[in-house]
Amino acid sequence: MKTRPYTTLLILMAGMLLFGSCFRSGTAGSIALGSQDSVIQSASLLSMQRAPGYTLVTVGDPWKGGVLHRYVLVPRDSVLPDDLPQGTVVRTPVARALVYSSVHTSLMNELGAIAAVRGVVDKQYFNDSTIAAGLADGSIADCGNSMNPTVEKVIDMQPDAILLSPYQDASYGQIATLDIPIIECADYLEYDPLGRAEWMKFYGELVGERERADSLYDAVVEAYNRIKQQAADAATHPTVVTEMVINGIWNVPGGKSYMARILSDAGAQYLWADDDNTGSLALDFNQVLAVAQNADFWFIKWTNINSLNDLQGAYDLNREMLAFKNKRVYVCDTDRTRFFDRIPFHPEVLLQEFAAIMHPELFPDFTTQMYHHID
Repeated sequence: MKTRPYTTLLILMAGMLLFGSCFRSGTAGSIALGSQDSVIQSASLLSMQRAPGYTLVTVGDPWKGGVLHRYVLVPRDSVLPDDLPQGTVVRTPVARALVYSSVHTSLMNELGAIAAVRGVVDKQYFNDSTIAAGLADGSIADCGNSMNPTVEKVIDMQPDAILLSPYQDASYGQIATLDIPIIECADYLEYDPLGRAEWMKFYGELVGERERADSLYDAVVEAYNRIKQQAADAATHPTVVTEMVINGIWNVPGGKSYMARILSDAGAQYLWADDDNTGSLALDFNQVLAVAQNADFWFIKWTNINSLNDLQGAYDLNREMLAFKNKRVYVCDTDRTRFFDRIPFHPEVLLQEFAAIMHPELFPDFTTQMYHHID
């Protein structure tokens, strides 16, 4: 599976990058971020208060509790108010952003703000045609490697914000000394599907697309809840296991993780539902077999698994799983789909896939795009 160095680090920290399975142990719960007038409803690591002349955004610290960062978003064409709260001032709309992740450029494209992306790192991992064209004609700067960006190119492109994903005890090196606002995109650490998607309100505010972001989020919530209700009314609720053993370790989503939540909402019985971890459980094959050997469905995110023979070739004992024997295995090839770019802000797409596979009688006309059946 292809991963860039920065993304690899996030995957190691977060279990399965999306999905939210960060290594936060214990009972899930929101971090108290302040006033009750926040426009944020589902995200546990984000608070946003809109006030005359500015918007105050607070990002919670998922590792130590409390506050990771505060931002004060002030319209670019206005005079700075005298009574601004403490925080990093960001002039909006952001017009020249250095973006570390294709997840966020994909959202900017959807918000109609792709022109704000003026620089990227690890350019080979950006598949958007607009980004590719900008890199080719020089209108988008190639700022080098995500772990050690080329500072001279960052300075030359004159960004008014840098969007990157934080990790525990992060040190951003020389870019942290450039007096450029660093937007710590902690959305990937949310374990609630709608909570992660709700971060689009923050990014919409940054790029001057508040109304479009709010409208898009409302549509995501409506679709998600509609599918969830349909799945809840299903006649059966099959048992499910996800992922596979890789290098001796099977990373199983914890019972309070993103993936556990979305599977439950899709009408499944998740076999680790009683576990209190919001992150991944690093188990060996036998530990998983003892719990999930008779699981009805098996969902896998990986590459080059196109048949049951491929799956057995990856690990011979995979043939012992009942879902293998019953040919109820579904694989998402993350190299061939837009899974990592699309799903973070569109959990309703993943929910629909799972629900349609497990309850085809409820969704007879739906064709999956992410997961495919193997036999």
